[in-house]
Amino acid sequence: MIPTLPWRARNRLAETILQSLHDAEARHGLERLARGGAAESDWLGPDERGQARLLRLRAQRASEAVRALPLGPAGSRLDDALAAAATLFDAGLGFEVHELLEPHWTRATGDDREALQGLIQIAVGYQHLANGNASGARALLAEGGARLEGRRLGGLQLASFARAVRESIEGLPTLDPAAIPRFPRGRGRAR
Repeated sequence: MIPTLPWRARNRLAETILQSLHDAEARHGLERLARGGAAESDWLGPDERGQARLLRLRAQRASEAVRALPLGPAGSRLDDALAAAATLFDAGLGFEVHELLEPHWTRATGDDREALQGLIQIAVGYQHLANGNASGARALLAEGGARLEGRRLGGLQLASFARAVRESIEGLPTLDPAAIPRFPRGRGRAR
């Protein structure tokens, strides 16, 4: 995972990344930002200028990740959102996974709601770790992993992901990024 930016830039970048899943102009804007072709002063306040490198890095990771995805409709179906979440998660963009899945979580009920909450908690847990909050990461990863145990969501088997998340907790607080498990994928959705 990549550390997040100060809240204003974090939220704006997340919105741009999510728009780039279905909007070609947002995707081009993200590419410009990743190349350094967008004015960073438009994104960062005067006291945040030291975050320019992190802004470009998050934009680069996002741009590379979404480039391989076809533009989809806004307000995508759950299966499409899960496929996009897998791409963003594996690119180190846990906050954006949270933002992408949250609308589906608010509408879901029962086991689907629990599974979505678990996936969101895991994404945010690894994001906390990247931001230097190991205790918050540990709590969210443990709770999120427990929520996924024995569940399915949109055709995804979640038990092996939950197990891998629990195993990764043992490596905290200095978890090797390679030990972060890949987000679960449906059949035929390899990256």
